[in-house]
Amino acid sequence: MSKTKTPSYSSPKGGRRGCLCENGTYSTKCCDGSLQAQGIGVTQGIDSVTITENAGVRTTVRQNG
Repeated sequence: MSKTKTPSYSSPKGGRRGCLCENGTYSTKCCDGSLQAQGIGVTQGIDSVTITENAGVRTTVRQNG
């Protein structure tokens, strides 16, 4: 598998919001502008969050009230 990351215009670089790291956690240090380092988004005002993992693919569903 290639270690080359896909560039993305919508993924943040730096800033105060965390991004997805290779180990599955979120940190501002992982915001490198790649598609793999997606931003965490808004963390306030969320009623429920459901995280499922199927065949190594993690899906996060957020429902706002």
